[in-house]
Parts: sequence; C-alpha cells; structure tokens
Amino acid sequence: MPGHKLDDIDRRILAELQADGRMTNVELASRVGISAPPCLRRVRTLEEQGFITGYHADIDARELGFEVAVFAMVRLNSQAEADLSAFEERCRSWPLVRECHMLNGEIDFILKCVSPDLSTFQNFLTGELLKAANVANVKTSLVIRCAKDQPGVPFEVLEERLSRSA
Repeated sequence: MPGHKLDDIDRRILAELQADGRMTNVELASRVGISAPPCLRRVRTLEEQGFITGYHADIDARELGFEVAVFAMVRLNSQAEADLSAFEERCRSWPLVRECHMLNGEIDFILKCVSPDLSTFQNFLTGELLKAANVANVKTSLVIRCAKDQPGVPFEVLEERLSRSA
C-alpha cells in the first residue's frame, strides 16, 4: 500500500522486523521505544495492510545440498496477458524455481532456480522449462558465487528521502 502514510515508529518496526523477524514483541517494543501492547497492535495493523507479508527463516541452500543456482532468462512467443499469466502459474508449480520476475525488454522473465546438482537442473531445463507452452528460448547463467543476498528494502534510503522532503 504505497499510499498509506507510515509514521516513524511504523517504519522502525518494519526495519527491525526485517533485520530480525524472530524477536519477541517485548524486544521489538523496546527497540522502537513504545510499550508492548501498542507495538503488537501496530504489527498486526502492518500485517493487515499488507506491509508485512510473511515471516521466514533464511536457509543456506548449499548446507542442504543445493549446490547449483542458476538464473534462467526466458523469452516467450506471445506476451498476451493470458499467456504471461499461464507462464507465471506454471513457474509457481516448479519446485526448482524459487523466484520468477517478469521483465521488460528482450527477456520476458528471469527465473532464479536452485538444484542439488547440474544434471537435475539440466533435466528440469530440457524436460520442463524448454517444453513449456509458449517458451521461445531460454538462456541460462550458472551462479559462481553470491556477493550479496539481502532481502527487503533499504530503510536508510527511505529515511534519507523522507528527511529531505520534511
């Protein structure tokens, strides 16, 4: 909800939860400088309004044996809305596809995939992705290493922008 006005405390709650979603409400309230009951009410309101969409643990894929990460750039034959939606729905059904983003430009979608090994990804690529309806071509790039993986938004940029407009 970009139109909803968040106050400083709401933004601090979001920043703190983004950094550590496991903290207790009492700890969160202490960090943002309010008591626990109004903090809990604010968190529930932020959830209801869609600012907080869920909580999750960051899992080390390699520790679980997912040694291969690949970005797949997919170009479709048709960009009609029904065809785009059908491809997105298909992506949601593939377990190896962890992220699916529609782009503008030459590439229609970029998929982030994880796999236990290269042959498993190759089987998915040739047996599923390349055979999917409306797929014109796929280019893949194997991830060698990740220098930064930081989910969420940069609250410091938001705060700087808000302080300039105040």
